[in-house]
Amino acid sequence: MSKEEEAIFRSAEMAYVQLYVPLEISREVVCLLGNLGLLMFRDLNSDTNEFQRTYVEQLRRCDDTQRLLTFLAETMDKHANVYWHTYTDSGQETLLQNMAVEDLNSINDLTTEIELVESRVRRLDESLNDIQLKLDSLLETRYVVFKAERFLQINPGIVGRVSREYREQQQQNNIDEESFLDNDNFSFTIDSEDEQEQGVHNNHDVDNGHVLLGSGIQEQFMVVGAVRRDKVDTLNKLLWRLLRGNLYFQNIAIEEPLLDSDGLTRVEKDCVVVFTHGHILINKVRRVMESLGAHIIPLDKEHFPKLNTLNDEIDDLQQIAQSTEQALHTELLVVHDQILHWNVAFKREKSIYATLNLFRQETHGLVAEAWLPNNEITDLTQSLKDFVESIGSEYSAVVTIIHTNRQPPTYHRTNKFTDAFQSIVDAYGIATYQEINPGLATIVTFPFMFAIMFGDLGHGFILFLIALVLILNERKFGAMTRDEIFDMAFTGRYVLVLMGAFSMYTGLMYNDMFSKPLTLFKSGWEWPTSFKQGDNISAKQVGVYPFGLDSGWHGTENGLLFSNSYKMKLSILMGFIHMTYSFMFSYINFKRRNSTVDIIGNFIPGLIFMQSIFGYLSWAIVFKWSKDWIKDNKPAPGLLNMLINMFLAPGKIDEQLYKGQAFLQQVLLLAALVCVPWLLLYKPLTLRRLNKSAKMRGYEGIQDQETSRELMETEQQLHNPDNNDMVVTDFDLERDNGGDDSNQHGPNAEFNFGDIMIHQVIHTIEFCLNCISHTASYLRLWALSLAHAQLSSVLWDMTIQNSFSSENSGSPLAVFKVFFLFAMWFVLTVCVLVLMEGTSAMLHALRLHWVEAMSKFFEGEGYAYVPFSFSNMIES
Repeated sequence: MSKEEEAIFRSAEMAYVQLYVPLEISREVVCLLGNLGLLMFRDLNSDTNEFQRTYVEQLRRCDDTQRLLTFLAETMDKHANVYWHTYTDSGQETLLQNMAVEDLNSINDLTTEIELVESRVRRLDESLNDIQLKLDSLLETRYVVFKAERFLQINPGIVGRVSREYREQQQQNNIDEESFLDNDNFSFTIDSEDEQEQGVHNNHDVDNGHVLLGSGIQEQFMVVGAVRRDKVDTLNKLLWRLLRGNLYFQNIAIEEPLLDSDGLTRVEKDCVVVFTHGHILINKVRRVMESLGAHIIPLDKEHFPKLNTLNDEIDDLQQIAQSTEQALHTELLVVHDQILHWNVAFKREKSIYATLNLFRQETHGLVAEAWLPNNEITDLTQSLKDFVESIGSEYSAVVTIIHTNRQPPTYHRTNKFTDAFQSIVDAYGIATYQEINPGLATIVTFPFMFAIMFGDLGHGFILFLIALVLILNERKFGAMTRDEIFDMAFTGRYVLVLMGAFSMYTGLMYNDMFSKPLTLFKSGWEWPTSFKQGDNISAKQVGVYPFGLDSGWHGTENGLLFSNSYKMKLSILMGFIHMTYSFMFSYINFKRRNSTVDIIGNFIPGLIFMQSIFGYLSWAIVFKWSKDWIKDNKPAPGLLNMLINMFLAPGKIDEQLYKGQAFLQQVLLLAALVCVPWLLLYKPLTLRRLNKSAKMRGYEGIQDQETSRELMETEQQLHNPDNNDMVVTDFDLERDNGGDDSNQHGPNAEFNFGDIMIHQVIHTIEFCLNCISHTASYLRLWALSLAHAQLSSVLWDMTIQNSFSSENSGSPLAVFKVFFLFAMWFVLTVCVLVLMEGTSAMLHALRLHWVEAMSKFFEGEGYAYVPFSFSNMIES
């Protein structure tokens, strides 16, 4: 197989190689292999704990560096609104492809550079955060002081009044502060503004708000602070209940959002002023406010902040914050230019050391074992040779082919067109190594099965246009960030375009475009020109419609009956063809494995059983279509009753289809019955006979004999002088005795006749029942096609058909009615018939492929070929 050839019919042939790499160039060689993306390495240290492997320290250092890069990216995103857009990693794959192999010293220097940059950025960011917190605290204090003083200016004398009432009632009741609230006769009232002003003039301790706030007199009567606006009502209720209403509470809105107590988010806050009596009650108010995250302003003379002082401090901090922010942004601009390169370099570095941990360490080097396609071995050895020469090393890596009985991985080399179809198969299961790939046939059968259920020229054209837009703009859509639904449609754009094209073809076959017929050719039926009202009229056949369904059938009373019969029988034929050619693939698989016992014991009886019943039914459908029953002047026989009587009453014919029908049906029934014990017994009995024969020859069993035969063939091929494909420097015959790989088949497994017999019984029952149920399952092609056509017809009649009435034709109302109903019809057509019905038909087509077709031959016991590649690392 050449390199350009695509391994799509069956998986590419794989080779198991051993790679010896000297320690001195191990890292550089693995970096080269990551760029090549050819080798799927096997873990040779599976019995070693992850934390006890050789390159754990290097991986930890890479993790530490990636944490630093994550911090730098988060810091850039936090300041992204200033100088640059938010950091993205969309260009990593392109950068990886163009990145050369770097030595270890370059990586160490890069690590040191990142650590220094991160240290400077972290220090500047923390300093800026601290300055911002302090600045916001000063701004909040200034707001509170200003609002409180403004409140006292509007309400002069309030503190003096509170103080005077407190002293008078304390002297009258002769109580102290601790029992102040227990006095039920005490009440706290605030007079009107006139009375407050009078009280202020009579009180020589207080003259105005500016003198009062921060003078020390109000310290035992008033608490001032800032509280989140959503907590003001809670604070008011708590204080009212705690102080039994002996307080005066006032909140004033602050216009600008301020930092919350966590220092991260900005919230709306209110300035809160609380009046009450005495130090004990004031302390209770303070504790309640602090529990709600309030910022309380000290009112004593020593610590009370002045507005002039606050303004000076705010100006100084704003200048410092501006200088710090400029320095931080300068550092981040450098980071923004380099962080993509740094991220790619250390992701690649981490994957290199993670791969090196899979190697087995020898005295002077590392040994790796891996799978790769056969046709890539020459490229691998040549690339290693060129690389060693380019770095001028005296050491070289050695590639050795190993013969093993491990099951190779499955690798289908696809392109952007076939990849989506292959994904449909891989979603169900990975094909066994070298078995027939269902993805090749799926390219045609999947869109065609969909089109049978979705057959409409108009709907198919809409789907085709949508897929065509995705294909023509695939570079644009491929570079953008896509959500899950859109990514699914974009990835399957070539599937969608074939689904649309095939739907257009079946729409022409059904003569259906948005539920309306197309008169492309002259109809083969003529209606009578004269008839009376109320008479039943019938058309006369005058010809044959050249292509598809005659448009004359649309709108007739028996049109649905005719199309139902046609589509139902068509579904049976499509199912028979689909299952038959799928079953033929099983013969190719058996032939590839030289399994004569499977060909004779499974394929031949299964084919006879299927053809003698359902092949005969399909032939009868075509024969009934091809015969002119009107010319023979007799009714066409019912095929369903014919098939039932074939089993229940062999030899009895109610309505004859052809001459010799009874004898042929008896022969076919007898052949089908003979195939059941043939399927059941031939393979187990033959394997038991071969196993006994192998033991008589000195082998442990049939498996041991088969393994020995394969070894002899391999040795003959290696010693063949005409074999010049590659020089093997070391050959090791490896026997698979378990290991850590999945999907292994041990060569010395003991032959167990009971297990084989049970497996064959299950296979026989399943095959016979599935032939019946799977054939009936293809009737979904008919059911969904009928449902789609009827739903399309109902949607047309309920919407746009109403705009074609003759009433008010030509008037502005009629024009608006046509415009509105057309828009409604088009939106519902796209949303319901194209998207929803299309999704339903696609899911049914998936089921027909996964269950009805692939069950006839597909084993699906393989595992995917996932090579070590830097491109795969970025995609994951």
